This record gives sequence, structure tokens and C-alpha cells, in this order.
Amino acid sequence: MKKDIKNIVVTICFLAALYGFMVANILLPDKTISFSERRTLLKIPSYSSKELIKGELLEDYEKYFLDQFVLRDELRGLKAYARLHMFHQKDNNYVYIIDGIINKMEYPLKEKAIENAAKKLNEVYEKYLQDKNVSFSIIPDKNFYVASEHGYLSMDYDKLVDIMKRDVKKMAYIDLFYSLEIEDYYKTDLHWSQDKIIDIADMVLKELGNEAYSSEVSYHKNSLYPFYGAYYGQAALKLPADSLVYLTNEMIENAIVYDHIDQTYSKVYLPNRFGTIDSYDLFLSGAKSLITITNPASNTNKELILFRDSFGSSIAPLLLKGYAKITLVDLRYMETDILGDYIDFSKEQDVLFLYNTLILNNSYMLK
Repeated sequence: MKKDIKNIVVTICFLAALYGFMVANILLPDKTISFSERRTLLKIPSYSSKELIKGELLEDYEKYFLDQFVLRDELRGLKAYARLHMFHQKDNNYVYIIDGIINKMEYPLKEKAIENAAKKLNEVYEKYLQDKNVSFSIIPDKNFYVASEHGYLSMDYDKLVDIMKRDVKKMAYIDLFYSLEIEDYYKTDLHWSQDKIIDIADMVLKELGNEAYSSEVSYHKNSLYPFYGAYYGQAALKLPADSLVYLTNEMIENAIVYDHIDQTYSKVYLPNRFGTIDSYDLFLSGAKSLITITNPASNTNKELILFRDSFGSSIAPLLLKGYAKITLVDLRYMETDILGDYIDFSKEQDVLFLYNTLILNNSYMLK
């Protein structure tokens, strides 16, 4: 009798959970954005008989239901906790945590992609930059500092650097690998913290031939909390947040940012972007194909062209001490062939290619 009651209770609980989730998914409105995953969620697919026959409509619905499933974040967190703490697996979908620092494995080294990156740099040089003062530098991802030591797979960084130094022509190399450390990066994000890279900005300015340094300037440190970086949502665990730091002074606050594509003006920092889907967009409005920072307080007429990824958005303000104008180019969003339509390369300019290892290892995104 007791066994029958137990079976009935289990059956009722199972059916309640099954139909409860079904009803909840039907009644609750769809979400537009997942802040934890920092992406737009899928909307209900439009019906198409052609896609139905091909089977694509059912696949689209499956992806839609996965995106909009009730308690999605909680279930992702449960899965991550179980993998890491109950089954003692070393990672969850290539994300792993060392001393509270969230990392994501990047493996293996894609030699062809590195060669393609070098080819792209050479292409830009030959087309626009001959006879200019040109350097390139590589920002290591966090795996460089923790992966091997703790038994995780990581790319061959020495080979990456060797390929770039071998294949990139007529450019000086600025080595940042051992001037940075894991503490210079956010715990929940892939990026470096701006207050930790003043010495890096000094090194870059020196290697480009400047006599003015970022460390000569006083800064006011601003902190915004809580900052949940790109890796936080991927880890799917409740971990301590970072504080997003940005450095200000009169020179930076008076600098003017011009977006060549949107033809709009703005400031170096946009604090109202904090708390959006990507809080790192606080720096120079985030992903922009071509922007120019003009420094009215400059004591020089020197100009810098910075070919960069998202890391460049936070170091560029620290380089203003050495330049009257800094133009930032993101080749992920702008074709190389049209650069001459927007930038006057006839002027005397310093040039720096600054890319992190994750971009170089996936360089086919560079246009």
C-alpha cells in the first residue's frame, strides 16, 4: 500500500512539473535579451511551407524553445554546478575557474589563421602605410597566465609570436606578454582593467618614439559596480562581480570623439552604457568601425592610427598624452579597401596594430 502511494505521489509530482513547465512556457511572454549571455534571444519563427518541407522550420522552433525556455538561466547554472562541483570535471563548455577568475580555453593554435593575420597587416601596410612609423603588438588572453600551470589546454603562444614576427614585414614588434599579469584582467571578463595598464600605455608611447608618457598625468579613478563581464554568463554560476574602472582627467573629459560612419560626436566615456548588454561599451561606445579622438589639450600635432579590437577602446584614452589625434580602426567591421576614403594617409602619422590573441587565432573576421 505504501509503495502504491509513493508511486502515485511520484507520478503526480512528475506530471505537475511536466505540465507546469508547459503552461509556464505558453503563458510567460518571450524575452528579448539575455543579459547573462549578452545576446539577443530568438523570436518565434515565421511559418514557411518551404522551410517546413526542408525541415528547417522545426530546427528553428527547437532553437527558439531553447532560448525562451522558462528558468533557462537557473537550469544552465545547475548544469554548470553539477559538472564542476559534483562530477569534478575541469571545465563547462570550455569555461573554467581558477581562484575566482573565469577563463575560457582557446585551443589549438590555428597556424593558418595567424598567417592570415600577418598577411592582413602586410596588406594594409603596402596599401597605405609605407614610410610611416609602424609597430604591431599582441595582447595575450588570460589563458597564457593560468592554463598550462593548472592543466588546461592552451595554444602555443611562442609559435604564435614567432609566426607573426616572421611574417609581418617592415614593422617593429612591441612585446607585452611579460609586462602583463593575470591580475591586470577582470575576473569575469576577457579584457584588461584600464587602471592596471598605465605602464603598458607608457611602453607603447615609448616604443612609438614619444617623449610624453601616460604616467605623467594624474587620473581620477571611477568604479562602477556590479560589472558582469563576457565570461560571467558563459560560466552560468553565481560568482562575485567585478567593478568596472575608468580613469578620467580634464584632458580626457575635453577630448572629442567623432564616428566617421554615423557622423556623430560623443565623449570618450559613456557611463550610461553601464548595465546594458555589454557594459564595456562605456569605452568609446563599444564596437565601432572607425572613430577619431581629438585632443584639444595636446602640446603636439602628432597623430596615431590604431588598428585595434575591443582592447584598444580602453588603452586609447591613456595614449592621448602623446597625440593630438588618435584614429581607431576596427577591421572586423571595415573593409581594408575603403580606408583611404575616410583617412588621409598623406600626413605624418604613427601607426600601431594592437590585437589580442583570440582575434589573431580567428583572424578571418578581419576584412
